[in-house]
Amino acid sequence: MSERLETQAQKDARDLKHLGYAQELLRDMGGFGNFAVAFTIISILTGAITLYGQGLAFGGPAADGIGWPLAMIFTLAVAASMGEIASAIPTAGAMYHWSTFLGGPGWGWFTAWLNLVGQVATTAGIDYGIALFLSALLHLSGQAHLLGIYCLLLLSHGLINHYGIHLVAMLNDLSVWYHIAVTLGLAAIFWFFAPRQPLSFAFKTGFTTSKSPYWWAFLLGLLQAQWTFTGYDASAHITEETLDPRRNAPWGMVNAIWISGVIGYVLMLAVTLAIKDLPATAAASNPFLYVCDEALGHGFGNAVVWAVLPAMWFCGLSSVTTNARMIFAFSRDGGLPGSRLWSRVDPKHKTPAAAVWLAVCLALVVALYGRAYTVIVSLSTIGLYLSYIIPVILVLRARRNGRWKELGPWRLGRWGAAVNVIAVAWTALITVLFVSPPNELTGYTLAGVLAALSVYYVLGERKNFTGPKRLTAH
Repeated sequence: MSERLETQAQKDARDLKHLGYAQELLRDMGGFGNFAVAFTIISILTGAITLYGQGLAFGGPAADGIGWPLAMIFTLAVAASMGEIASAIPTAGAMYHWSTFLGGPGWGWFTAWLNLVGQVATTAGIDYGIALFLSALLHLSGQAHLLGIYCLLLLSHGLINHYGIHLVAMLNDLSVWYHIAVTLGLAAIFWFFAPRQPLSFAFKTGFTTSKSPYWWAFLLGLLQAQWTFTGYDASAHITEETLDPRRNAPWGMVNAIWISGVIGYVLMLAVTLAIKDLPATAAASNPFLYVCDEALGHGFGNAVVWAVLPAMWFCGLSSVTTNARMIFAFSRDGGLPGSRLWSRVDPKHKTPAAAVWLAVCLALVVALYGRAYTVIVSLSTIGLYLSYIIPVILVLRARRNGRWKELGPWRLGRWGAAVNVIAVAWTALITVLFVSPPNELTGYTLAGVLAALSVYYVLGERKNFTGPKRLTAH
């Protein structure tokens, strides 16, 4: 490492100590590495493809032609709001620490648990989606085969996160270029080798397989894009492993969204315009595979999908990385049962090893409970976005009271309040959407989780949990 980077690392360690924590995790990740983790978890080639049928069935071609950029624009408001706070409080606790600083330990505790639920469901959604695709490609039927593939995927991600943190960083950097190359390559293949509908087809409204009015069905179809645009909080969770995190973490989040959004839009348009028979495609068991077969031929179509699978695997790897950092940070402050175990750092590998395996085991439990793929992904979307927006709401309150001080170098300035309001409104909308039928099981699950957490907090944690003491007294 160069003298300049060593100096920056020492400065960051002193900054972290001022916030109340010792430098335990290995800090050698640059700005690109920070961005790479968020970009990999967003993974255009995971969320957009595994939920392609969801968007098409509910919103038709317009789910991608109109819904994709719509979700990207409003998600940028959420990420920019989060980025300003991350610049002020660059710790691995991320949203949990932000809420504690702005509202007290109770707000922080609930934010942490919602983020944990969302993180675990996200890991489950990613690897379960890969298992569904692999089962279809390998012509394996039955729940036993599906769960076997799923367990192997989780095991591979756990092992690498435990023993190979340098390998994780290298794979995340590789993942960025792989995602970009494969996404643009797939788009080019569809543009040049597949029959194409006129461009206006991508903005076609009115088609839906839902019994709901089209406008409502179209909104429900936004789950495809919105689940894709999750996980960018990874940039905030790995601030204690990032050099100059007050600048690099906010840019990591924002850049991950707009770059994913633009490149993903090119691919989504190309795939949608290759649809020959819209009703038949929407009715297929896997509409993306169906489009590939119909437009490119069975052999070429299968080759395309096999090229996508490594990107999905990269996405699952990064999701476990982020999930483990959240568990580690929350346990470090005594927020989880068994916190002493989950907050341990492997002295040899400098990784939160116990937290890694807890993340893997919890993801397995979620998949066994959820089974329905849309339930898993909608739960992960809502859990994450609620944890994203709580500190933003608290920032709005602090702005009104004149208590919000822009402590970091990355800031929204006079546009801050307006951007925050847009972020809150958008999160409220998608929360209502993704607990509505046919995702009512998500709503029941979320309500049950919130009720259980409330009882647990009132009876046990309200008096015992004080949060990160230095941040609370900051």
